[in-house]
Amino acid sequence: MRILALEPYYGGSHKAFLDGWIARSRHAWTVLGLPAYKWKWRMRHGAVSLAGQVRDAKDADCAWDALVCSDMLNLAEFLGLAPEPIRRIPSIAYFHENQLTYPVRRESERDLHFAFTNMTTALAATAVWFNSAFHRGAFLDALTGFLQRMPDHQPLDAVERIRAKSSVHSPGVDEFPLRGPRRPGPLRILWAARWEHDKNPEDFFKALALLEARGFDFRVSVIGERFSETPVVFEEARRRFADRIDRWGFQESREEYEASLKDADVVVSTAGHEFFGLSVVEAIAAGCRPLLPDRLSYPEILGEAAGAYLYGNSPEALADAVSKQAQVLSAGPTPAAESALPMKVVARYLWKTVAPALDRELEELVDHCAAGSRASTGDRDGQRQ
Repeated sequence: MRILALEPYYGGSHKAFLDGWIARSRHAWTVLGLPAYKWKWRMRHGAVSLAGQVRDAKDADCAWDALVCSDMLNLAEFLGLAPEPIRRIPSIAYFHENQLTYPVRRESERDLHFAFTNMTTALAATAVWFNSAFHRGAFLDALTGFLQRMPDHQPLDAVERIRAKSSVHSPGVDEFPLRGPRRPGPLRILWAARWEHDKNPEDFFKALALLEARGFDFRVSVIGERFSETPVVFEEARRRFADRIDRWGFQESREEYEASLKDADVVVSTAGHEFFGLSVVEAIAAGCRPLLPDRLSYPEILGEAAGAYLYGNSPEALADAVSKQAQVLSAGPTPAAESALPMKVVARYLWKTVAPALDRELEELVDHCAAGSRASTGDRDGQRQ
């Protein structure tokens, strides 16, 4: 099949998802995208710009079989502007995030126009894919409350219409080589997330302070993308734990990023907000043991291993969980079943599993729509006879 992919924000996790799937897909893809810059502007103009790109594409006369876009596209607007053949093909809207439950420092800062755009995109799509069941539930629950606050003409049926055509399809991660023997030294702790308040860095550094007060020896790497307004707790922590730091800040290359994952013993999250948790899943794939709060998408990700790697949602509980993992590692080789547990968790998220599943779902959608179109044509022909 020939697939048209539209990405108004072609960078970060959006780019990683498309590139990872396309590299392993059995289908032929045309990707039209815009640089990952000024996301609000991309959501405003993306439909207009990408409709223009489609008209100008050298293979625009090709019979694309399906369209895949992200939540950053105003799909309803795009379809109104796109060439007529594009409007007839089935479309999938993949929700990496949404602007109704995405965290803001103050609720008054939220631009509800973007939330409404997410809703109309989901309504316009043939199918809606969310990266986690947690994300789907949070969005649809919040959408109900959002619409109930509208003054009149509340399209409350939109929630069930979207739910009926939605499903969960996680992104994929690369496979890492098996680790060799652990390098000697104290426990190496990794925190890998955006340097923003919704990732709750305060709790992480409080947990490190507790470990230090207990006389616990550790090394720490704090990596991730940072922005112009970084919480002050990062600079305070850099001074306080200076003699314990292995890596600090954004890793400039993929090689450096992967090295930080492969060198760590445990990966920690303290996130108060997460739609999926890609960096955590990548770290598990690289051989880290996860220590994750008992909330958000994490119980879903860990599945049967949740009891071993979830901690109670406090700095004290995290410090206790880190101490326990250090005891496990210092005790020598762990039983085979326990040491294999993290990899069992992440196996279903490896691209070699995810990409074929996505291809199958895409094929089934196209076949279903084609069968419906043939049946509709047959009905019309019967009526004309």
